[in-house]
Amino acid sequence: MSTALIVVDVQNDFCEGGSLPVAGGAGVAAAISAYVAAHRDEYAAVVATKDYHVDPGAHFAAEPDFVDSWPAHCVVGTAGSDPHPAFDTSGVDAWFTKGETAAAYSGFEGAADLGDDRVGLAEYLRGHGVAAVDVVGIATDHCVRATALDAVANGFATRVLLDLTAGVAPATTDAALAQLSDAGAELVGEPVVAGR
Repeated sequence: MSTALIVVDVQNDFCEGGSLPVAGGAGVAAAISAYVAAHRDEYAAVVATKDYHVDPGAHFAAEPDFVDSWPAHCVVGTAGSDPHPAFDTSGVDAWFTKGETAAAYSGFEGAADLGDDRVGLAEYLRGHGVAAVDVVGIATDHCVRATALDAVANGFATRVLLDLTAGVAPATTDAALAQLSDAGAELVGEPVVAGR
């Protein structure tokens, strides 16, 4: 069974110093780089997702509720949208951008520019014979959760490598892990979570 690694949103704005930082994000970025270097030959594909906002409407707010609205982040053309420098992107086969004009948490909402075509993540994975995915990245309780849930919903055997994820807060991370487990995702390790 061919497996792909999905690296979710390891971007400057989601790491320390960014506009929407997750504690431990930079460390997770470095850990993912080390993991890919050691395990690249185990994967049929390594793909990465990026929050990629142009004008996402109510997703951005001057007074965000941190549930449905957030401070501006990962705006196209800004350094905040770039991959974190600790994440070695040389092993990434394709980039899937999401959220140009609306909120988008799951990598399966994104698409990659491949030649003249925009290809969705599920289509790309199936085209590469992938039946299983490992999911890593930021944040455990938001975009990693949404991506892994959609992976399960799309019929992929799904593992979340929690040691290579960073969560925003203990309560929301615990809720995400329960939801992922109930959906049938395999959870491996423990996430990095501030306050734990």
